[in-house]
Amino acid sequence: MKTFFFHLRNILSKNKNSSGEFQFPIRYKLLLITSIVLLVSVSGVIFLASYFFRKDSEVRVKENNIKINEILSLKVKSDLHSIRQDVHITASAIFRNTQSANGIAKELFEEDQNFVFIGAYDSSFNAKFESINENFLQKYDYQKQEVKNILKNIQPKLKKSFSGTTVIWNISPYFRNPILCISFPLSETKDTHTILVTLVKLDSLLDAFQTSGPVETFLVSEDGSVLAHPDAKVVLSGNNLNDLPIVERMKKSTVDNGQFRYENKDGEFYLASFKKLGIGGVGVISQVRETKIFEEVNNIQKRNVYLLIVFLSLSFIVVYIFAKSLSIPILKLVDASEEIRRGNYHINLHATTHDEIGTLTKSFVSMGRGLEEREKLKDSFGRFVNQDIAELAAKGKLAIGGHKKYCTIFFSDIRSFTAISEKLQPEEVVEFLNSYMSEMVKCVQETGGTVDKFIGDAIMATWGALRDHKEHAKAAVDAALRMREKLIEFNQGRGTIKKPLIKIGCGINTGYVIAGQIGSSDKMEYTVIGDSVNLASRVESLNKETHTDILVTETTYQEIKSEFHLLSMGEIEFKGKSKAQKVYAVLGRKSDPNSPKNLAELQSMVGIEPTSKKAKK
Repeated sequence: MKTFFFHLRNILSKNKNSSGEFQFPIRYKLLLITSIVLLVSVSGVIFLASYFFRKDSEVRVKENNIKINEILSLKVKSDLHSIRQDVHITASAIFRNTQSANGIAKELFEEDQNFVFIGAYDSSFNAKFESINENFLQKYDYQKQEVKNILKNIQPKLKKSFSGTTVIWNISPYFRNPILCISFPLSETKDTHTILVTLVKLDSLLDAFQTSGPVETFLVSEDGSVLAHPDAKVVLSGNNLNDLPIVERMKKSTVDNGQFRYENKDGEFYLASFKKLGIGGVGVISQVRETKIFEEVNNIQKRNVYLLIVFLSLSFIVVYIFAKSLSIPILKLVDASEEIRRGNYHINLHATTHDEIGTLTKSFVSMGRGLEEREKLKDSFGRFVNQDIAELAAKGKLAIGGHKKYCTIFFSDIRSFTAISEKLQPEEVVEFLNSYMSEMVKCVQETGGTVDKFIGDAIMATWGALRDHKEHAKAAVDAALRMREKLIEFNQGRGTIKKPLIKIGCGINTGYVIAGQIGSSDKMEYTVIGDSVNLASRVESLNKETHTDILVTETTYQEIKSEFHLLSMGEIEFKGKSKAQKVYAVLGRKSDPNSPKNLAELQSMVGIEPTSKKAKK
């Protein structure tokens, strides 16, 4: 599982978009979602099943503890009553015939080999009679005096019987065998000055506490000492079990039974129950470790976890294969969209499925063909009109009608074009014009201008009409200076009849125009009209008289005077204008060290014949 997510993280680190953000592939989304759903659902089932199984096992163990306690209590109580009854009958017979005491006791020992000793004592612990099982002494190599000394040592413990109490005590530590000492008054109602004491082997009683299951049962006295236990060594040691919380609970309990969950000093939890016998404060305790109870629950839980891992792995494989079949066509579509973004509309995709992905693939291919046709149409359209106009028209952003704009208008014209074209063949004229126009149009486009139209050999362009331009006047003059530089390069190697030298004149004016689609219902074109356009055209034609190549009006002059070297050509009257207009010749950029300093240098640079008139600054 860790290996999978590490691999997934490495793949994700390689999948970044142009913004540096992580991309999460769809196949891993499906894997993640499927694994989460399976993990949550199956884990939930495992948890609930384990929880209820655990609770059921706990209830069953508690019930089992109670049943075991009941059965053992009845067994032990019955045995103790039987012992007391046998001892009482034997003692009564001896008291009736004291001369035959040993014979009567011998009959008891022969009838029940578990009896080791029987005796009666007064309140001063003077023996009224004492009988020891000879077979026991011989079998286990004990001496009579040894047994009597043991009884003498435990006399203080037996004193409670003179108050009418039955004393049950494990004296196995004094012997090499599990032996139980029981003392009780001869008569519970009349004579409490005489008590009967018997020593009984615990073999039959220990057998009752031998259980094959996980439940551990034992018998404890009122002081917490162990009387019977599955482990004989514990009985022989006579351990005190007061450190067990269940023993402490039983001693303090006012009822004869109860259940309790506790933690021992080793940190292990137990489910335990107790049952008081009502004889000598003795009680039966049964307990079981929770780890034993829930061992099978934990095993089932482990097996379920293994099954979860197997099913999760299988689901990974199935979902991965399915996700791969789903994501590969999508990735191809992503690659195709990238190709379209780059301008490659001819995509080679084929639908491999008959679902929504297949339909999307077919639609995508169809869309690419449509975009390809649209781009071809736009490109073809842009060759006949301006490319910017073609793009706006394709996007539907070109509104019908005109609106007022403050912009800069440019006109250029080839000098003596009629004379040049007369000397060339028509196809040569077209070839020559195409070469010339290509260079000039580049200058317009590089400065953010828009070619409005070609009028024969003339070029009309605008800055700030179709698209807003903050420094449209400066851009227009910069484009004119670039044309001057390109024309000088263009004229290199020319000067023949077939390749005559080209000289142009440029007129620039800044002012308000009406810009928009103008024409008839059958044919329209985007252009600018107005007095500012007419003035720019007339300023361009003035270059012939002033022997210049670039002229600008007063309004343009005010916009660019800080950037360019300008030379005043005086005030000139134009047709349609009531007042004479100031006109300026553009010498060059102020940042250009090679810029002409005067009109003569300008004329020399561009190959214009010098004027005989002096230009005014």
